This record gives sequence, C-alpha cells and structure tokens, in this order.
Amino acid sequence: MRRRLMLTGMLAMPSLALAQRTPPPHAWIFGSWTGGQFPAGDSSGPECFGNPTVVFTRELVMRATALDLTMRQRSIETVALAPNGLEFRLMPLGGQGTRIPADYGFGCGGNPNLLRVERKGPNEITFPGCREFPSPLKRCTTAP
Repeated sequence: MRRRLMLTGMLAMPSLALAQRTPPPHAWIFGSWTGGQFPAGDSSGPECFGNPTVVFTRELVMRATALDLTMRQRSIETVALAPNGLEFRLMPLGGQGTRIPADYGFGCGGNPNLLRVERKGPNEITFPGCREFPSPLKRCTTAP
C-alpha cells in the first residue's frame, strides 16, 4: 500500500512543478510603475522604485494615494486577457453596508473592484476610464 501511495505522489510531482512554472497571464506587468495620477517623471533609477504609483505582483495590486503615505493594497481575484491588455477583478472589500474609502479603487467606471489595463508599449500602460489615473504609467527600470 505504501509503495502505491509513494508512486502516486511521485507521478503527481512533475505536473505540479509544470503548473508552477507556467507564468500567469499578467506576468508581463509585474513590477513598479510611475505616473498615472500625474504625468510620469523619470522612470529609471532608485527615485522611481522608492516612490512608485502602482505596484503589480502575482496576487496583489498596490497603489499610492495623493494624501496618504501608505499604499493601498488590493488582492487580485481574477485576471483576464483583454485585446490590448488585462482586466483585473479585485477582491471585494468589507461586508454589505461597509463604507469603503473612494481611493481603495482606481476610479474606474464606479466599480472599485475592477481595473482595466491597456498596454501602450513595452514599458507604458494606461487605465482607460479611470478618473484617478488620467495619465499613462511608465515601468520603473534600472537603466535609462
């Protein structure tokens, strides 16, 4: 019985390793981005990484606000490919009747749990229809 269990576990391991190596559809956007709220400044060097406007990771989207020192963090529920970019559905915050600060969303079409990203170039994106991010965002890079 033990041998069967071990064999079954060993057969499952390569498929798990393969599943973990497949990048998610939003892997191209991972990293720090500047701009959006205002026209992007210098997008290379430590200044950009030290004060990004938006940060994308596998499971989170974090955004800066104009009046708060801390970044707002939102968990990603799903990511779908769009013709020129991505559509993020973010985990809803709080329960029914809970008042959520307006800057927890991105000001996109009245839905704080939706973020559409349009790819303009290899290091430039926009958030179409998001009133709080009218300007393009540029990826923070290490080289000019």
